[in-house]
Amino acid sequence: MFRGQRLGGNSFEPSISGSYGNWTVGVWANDPISNSDKVPGQSDPEIDPSGSYTFTLSDSVTLQPGFTWYTYCRAPTNEGYYRMTFEPNIALNYTVDGVTLTPKFYYDVVLDTATYEFDAAYTIPLKSISSEFDLTGTVGAYDGTNVANTDGVANAPKTTAKGNYWLLGVSMPFTLNSATKLLVGWSYTEGGSATLQTGNSPSQVNTEAVGRGFATVGLAITF
Repeated sequence: MFRGQRLGGNSFEPSISGSYGNWTVGVWANDPISNSDKVPGQSDPEIDPSGSYTFTLSDSVTLQPGFTWYTYCRAPTNEGYYRMTFEPNIALNYTVDGVTLTPKFYYDVVLDTATYEFDAAYTIPLKSISSEFDLTGTVGAYDGTNVANTDGVANAPKTTAKGNYWLLGVSMPFTLNSATKLLVGWSYTEGGSATLQTGNSPSQVNTEAVGRGFATVGLAITF
């Protein structure tokens, strides 16, 4: 699920990230477990490098510009899909009484899509079991003007996309040793008011925008 849209089913999602000073870089990937878990043109696999730099403005405020380079290795370009897009973003992180509030703006330069998002995060310590509840919430909206690939098609009308989404989630890390944690979580997300429109034709409902609950199980190794 991505911004209220279903881009795949049950999946394996490896990632690696590293930090040096204020810099953070990483690569995240999604590979559907079976053919029935694939959504055409989306992940088979999807591999996304990303990076960011954090400016500390005060004890409670940071500014974080960054980027994500989305790549869809086998997306059929002749069916209107892109093999890659590039999305710069900027976030303002404000922490007060243990709650982190993050307004964020994204702009995909290939899809010509602006996304506005607001995140909230809060951690409840569970010292008796050496864990914690990590609570997250997200609301967002997007407005795109070039979401279908028409490269090589003369005078092809552009396809626009609009919609909104929200997400609520909880996760718990369990320490296995000094370098290894088991992560389990559950989230629910839903897309709404999602439409697609090609040229002057009537707008249509974006059928990929749905509501789904999903569980995650992960192993995190730090070195």
